[in-house]
Amino acid sequence: MKCKNPSGQKLSILFNGIIKENPVLVAVLGICPMLAVSTQVSSAIGMGIATTFVLLGANVSISLLRKIIPDKVRIPCYIVFIAGFVTIVKMIIEAYAYTLYLSLGIFLPLITVNCIIFARAEIFARKNTIIDSALDAIGMGAGFTLAMLAMSSLREIIGTGKWLGFELPVLIDYNIPILVLAPGGFAAFGLLIAIVNKISRGKAIKKSEFGCSNFSSSCKTVCPCGKGDAA
Repeated sequence: MKCKNPSGQKLSILFNGIIKENPVLVAVLGICPMLAVSTQVSSAIGMGIATTFVLLGANVSISLLRKIIPDKVRIPCYIVFIAGFVTIVKMIIEAYAYTLYLSLGIFLPLITVNCIIFARAEIFARKNTIIDSALDAIGMGAGFTLAMLAMSSLREIIGTGKWLGFELPVLIDYNIPILVLAPGGFAAFGLLIAIVNKISRGKAIKKSEFGCSNFSSSCKTVCPCGKGDAA
């Protein structure tokens, strides 16, 4: 069934991903890049932009062909679309931002199995128009990028006393290095989730409403969110 969204709800679709339906801090998807690539702001922003590009391309493509793709093979089709856009963004970054390409490492190609992208393809893009799907992709991508920016800023500033490589007075001499390590990453992640819950006053929708519980069994095989997000 096609989901109908009146024109007045276009902005709602666009802005839902920032706080109310933030893919990382509310749905708890895409945790691996959130923890692994958020030690530096530059890398985090690069990952956010790359993921948004892939999400936009995949959502638009899947929405455009949603009436043509047979239901039984939709998951393999998702993989083809997503992998194609990941290849494009990987080649662009390697050619024009090689330092970023090196810093992202294996997590750049692993965008292919990012649960955020699969979730929006399965739950939204295959049921909605191209415009709505594009707005959803931009909103979710912005939410992911902002979450990455907040996480990386917290870890880089307090963990190293720097921000975007610039040394900060006082903090450069008095910092907490554990924040750039794995335990600090989990602590910072938990803190951000608590802040979002406080801002939304607990009204942010629960993960179960648009997370892995809505995936088909075939999608869970490819993207086993409940067993640890692959990317």
